[in-house]
Amino acid sequence: MGQQRVAIAGFGAIGTVVARHLDRGIEGMELAAVSARDIKRAEAAMGDFARPAPVLPLARLWEEADIVIECAPAAVLRELAEPALTHGRTLVTLSCGALLDNFDLVDLARAHGGRIIVPTGALLALDAVQAAAVGEISRVHMTTRKPPNGLEGAPYLLANGIDVTGLNAPKKVFAGTAREAARGFPANVNVAAALAMAGVGPDCTTIEIWADPAVSRNMHRIEVEADSARFAFEIENVPTLENPRTGKLTALSVVALLRKMASPLAIGT
Repeated sequence: MGQQRVAIAGFGAIGTVVARHLDRGIEGMELAAVSARDIKRAEAAMGDFARPAPVLPLARLWEEADIVIECAPAAVLRELAEPALTHGRTLVTLSCGALLDNFDLVDLARAHGGRIIVPTGALLALDAVQAAAVGEISRVHMTTRKPPNGLEGAPYLLANGIDVTGLNAPKKVFAGTAREAARGFPANVNVAAALAMAGVGPDCTTIEIWADPAVSRNMHRIEVEADSARFAFEIENVPTLENPRTGKLTALSVVALLRKMASPLAIGT
């Protein structure tokens, strides 16, 4: 197949890690371009890259790439996705919460030979949920606990006057569906949207979100009841230093996905 060209939208905590792995070498993949709000900072960050890539506007990334990886704010998903999918590119998106409200992008991809891939990200065992969904699932529930600073500024908290500063005990700040959680916490719980799409959908997947001053990691517990299995799993993700809303595992998940896409051996559903 030759080398697949990869462009990265967003050069922050996730995009930089993925770009560095590509620069060091992922078989069958090469870094072709990046986009960033601060162009000079992005160019400076690539100063020690073996093969620095050009910094381009979001809407032009598809011109240089076969695969476009979205690590940008959810608000720019359409600006990036529409031209890429219209021209038959593969879009790897981490803003899967925004995808729930822009699901027509799936039809756009279908019409033009494009593809949308949501990586596992910060949530393990999505394979098990997808497998169970081939049968019947009666319940999917997720409980998320984050350090308070990992939730600050979320639209739901601001709209409802919920203050998470100075807490000395855990505080439940949200209970509802995955769709509601994705809208209210667009930078915090993309895992809820990924879980919903893997299983019973965003309106049947229930979520609790807690601001917990006693934890230093982003914690998720998922419980699934199905006709094929009953299972629960937990994960404690280490936040990145640059962005406490994001776990280190998210970037590594994208790297693992790129390796899987180019490998003659693929493990997992």
